[in-house]
Amino acid sequence: MRTPPAKSFNTAGPCDPRLHYMLPPTPRLPEARTLIDMDRYFVVHAPRQTGKTTALEALASELTAEGDIAALMFS
Repeated sequence: MRTPPAKSFNTAGPCDPRLHYMLPPTPRLPEARTLIDMDRYFVVHAPRQTGKTTALEALASELTAEGDIAALMFS
């Protein structure tokens, strides 16, 4: 059995909780779920490398896992 790689700090690109040290990403978008439930649009605007992509990927995964929404990400 292979030993999992040691976690590291990521400073480039989306974080993967299996590989990188990180805080939970969804609390970074506290109002997103309310806006989604209201069928509203929202914009995520923040400086680079603040976790925007990581937070949106986590939110999309949570929404898809619930089964009522098929969330996807593209750029």
